[in-house]
Amino acid sequence: MNRLRIKHMTGFHYGGDVTASYNEARMLPVSSDGQLVLFSNLEILPISSHHNYVDYWGSRVSSFEILTPHKELALTATSLVEVREARHDESTLDWDGLAEASELLTSTVEQLGQTSRTAPPVEVQDIAREIASSYDDPCAAALEISRTVGEAMEYMQGVTAVTSTAAEAWAERKGVCQDITHIALGALRHVGIPARYVSGYLHPKPDAAIGETVAGESHAWVEWFCGDGWRGYDPTNQIDIGDRHVLVGRGRDYNDVPPLRGVYAGPFGSTLFVTVEITRES
Repeated sequence: MNRLRIKHMTGFHYGGDVTASYNEARMLPVSSDGQLVLFSNLEILPISSHHNYVDYWGSRVSSFEILTPHKELALTATSLVEVREARHDESTLDWDGLAEASELLTSTVEQLGQTSRTAPPVEVQDIAREIASSYDDPCAAALEISRTVGEAMEYMQGVTAVTSTAAEAWAERKGVCQDITHIALGALRHVGIPARYVSGYLHPKPDAAIGETVAGESHAWVEWFCGDGWRGYDPTNQIDIGDRHVLVGRGRDYNDVPPLRGVYAGPFGSTLFVTVEITRES
């Protein structure tokens, strides 16, 4: 078990006075299987009134508006979370059983359809079908598909944008965790495996000393339905989800879980800034 403190600072520098802005933030983790949130707080500057709620996908959302002139919007999310190693029960479903089970739940049916972000190119479709045909167990096939996608992609910043699709990233064979996750989701859904996008954080240093603060970043990985629950995997790092992963939100793709989204009235142009610090406390 790890106890991790996460400090996530983000916001926008504007090119002049913004007279009003309307925003949503999804930056605070949720308590779930294997994860317990001990403390969480979101500070917003300039100070504004805000409304907290849990969205359709189960993410914690802070909705707020700032109606006074401002040149910068700054958010600081601080959380203390206990994370345990994920447990994986052996799947007992075959492909027909998975299809039948998936049709019974809204949560799985909604994670079968492709989005504009996840729609896989033909080559990825072929890879997914070939792997799936080699396995009687769809959960084992899902793991192999995710591993294969991760192996085929090179992690590289600056090649893709936050708006890039799976097809665009695959054409370059380069991208960041968001891109690799979108490709894996498209491949899994193509062969009938319900799969969802997970956003959160990954402590980047497995052997970090207690009390050591390291630079981190937002992260993304996949979960797929195994019949009696969901199994997670990190295709970017090609590792199982463990006690260094902290879950913030889930959805169909990145569009459902952006850390910060909004609109504003003011001069054209803004600069995003992001800093994440993660400290292992036990």
